[in-house]
Amino acid sequence: MFIEQAYKGKNDLWRVIVTTLVSTGIFIANFIGYLLISDEEMDQTYELMKSLPKWLSLTINLIPFVFLLGLLFLLVRFIHERSILSLSTSRKSFDFKRFGFSLGLIIFITLFTFGISYYYDNSMIQWNFNPVKFAVLLIISLLLFPFQIGLEEYLFRGYLMQQIGIMARNRWTPLIITSVVFGIMHSANPEVAEMGYGVMVFYIGTGLLLGVMTLMDEGMELALGFHLGNNLMAALLITSDFSALQTDAVFKYTSETNPSNALTEMILSMAIMYPLILFIFAKKYKWNNWKEKLTGKVTEPEIATNYKIYE
Repeated sequence: MFIEQAYKGKNDLWRVIVTTLVSTGIFIANFIGYLLISDEEMDQTYELMKSLPKWLSLTINLIPFVFLLGLLFLLVRFIHERSILSLSTSRKSFDFKRFGFSLGLIIFITLFTFGISYYYDNSMIQWNFNPVKFAVLLIISLLLFPFQIGLEEYLFRGYLMQQIGIMARNRWTPLIITSVVFGIMHSANPEVAEMGYGVMVFYIGTGLLLGVMTLMDEGMELALGFHLGNNLMAALLITSDFSALQTDAVFKYTSETNPSNALTEMILSMAIMYPLILFIFAKKYKWNNWKEKLTGKVTEPEIATNYKIYE
């Protein structure tokens, strides 16, 4: 009953419009800017960010998410008049064990697959470890990435998933829309310019994976853990000149790396690993009735005659 959690609050159209516009403002502005500025100006912007110390560039990129996540929570609490828990899960409390398992699983899979790849062919990967710089990176990542992934998850898999769901009266519409929009909002990332629009398959596919996790598990705990683990590994384990965030990671792809090859590896990895991850979750948490949970109807519970009855 994750999508139906939205019925615990007030859902007048003006409330939805205000919350959506305010909370998605940074993504919309970023996307419009990407469409309006020239390729040359975009390249200059990327080069400017690369010229800054990596820890500073990372901090500048992540700090806005602290305020935006807080703003989203305030809008849900005071505009929609419902709890943050109802935005997070259909369970009586947030399941930190689920969150921790998902976080640990993606970290293990990432390290395991990278280790195998590095063992068999490390010609395009160089050791980049600097103890002091890495320590700074680790602190910044642990402090700020939870806010970055928190905003993206609570916005796309939480708020928009629920609001679109109760409007469309089904589950497949919010799953598709939030996944596609999640991908589009990443179109200004440097990887798109370097690898081509094929990388959008990865972004949309990741959004779809996270959406399926949320709907099948009736909560965001698994999606939050996965997203945090994925972004931490992307920042801490390996970096490249065409990464969205330049970091002092342990390893670095060399400049000779072909972005198109990296894209191929990324999509192949997604095609293999994402179904495996869903299989593991399905077995552990005994998911069933996939068709109903992913495509079924959304109906307002009869008890929801007054949102306060849920409190």
